Amino acid sequence: MKNKDIINLEKDELEQKRKELKEEYFKLKVRHASGQLETPSSLAVVRKNIARVNTVLRQKEGK
Repeated sequence: MKNKDIINLEKDELEQKRKELKEEYFKLKVRHASGQLETPSSLAVVRKNIARVNTVLRQKEGK
């Protein structure tokens, strides 16, 4: 997910996206723990996307 895509979302959409990403991250962690995750780098990608969404949310709250 690109930053420009995240910036264009509304606050409610950002909160929904954060919830979806956290659920996806949890599922990936479970698959990784059980040895079924083929690409461990996907954990880092999802974690970075969560951080991007959190950053944009904080910026929008400050305005």
